[in-house]
Amino acid sequence: MVAYKLNDAAHWWDQVNESPVWQDRIFHVLAGLYGIVAVVALVQLVRIQLRVPEYGWTTQKVFHFLNFLVNGVRSFIFVFRRDVQQLQPAIFQHILLDLPSLAFFTTYALLVLFWAEIYYQARAVPTDGLRLSFFTINGFVYATQVQDADIDEEESKRKG
Repeated sequence: MVAYKLNDAAHWWDQVNESPVWQDRIFHVLAGLYGIVAVVALVQLVRIQLRVPEYGWTTQKVFHFLNFLVNGVRSFIFVFRRDVQQLQPAIFQHILLDLPSLAFFTTYALLVLFWAEIYYQARAVPTDGLRLSFFTINGFVYATQVQDADIDEEESKRKG
């Protein structure tokens, strides 16, 4: 009897995974949570801009903007996930699904750049090469993703 109850309890995921209602609820909760983070990042960006508008686009402002972008697009994808899965050609689906991850990488690479600049300035070391390294690494990652998307597109054409 106990083994049957344990076995039945282990199948809860199958019930959730096969239920469109549960899937919709879970994805809408995730969309809401990502949306909240996006709104907080946007509020922070606006607050900073209103407090010190004379500095232009600082690293901190770009960080908050990228956080807004990452979480806003993820929220959008979770809300419209069924529509995203039906996008044609498939390359648009790849771009939309990969964009938040790439922007997330850039966001936190920017955070590393920010702290590296602070560390170098505290040690009185020139920071000239740091931004070039940041752009080079990001360019490499984005180029790799574009190449992967092209390969996936070619494979889907061969299968279809």
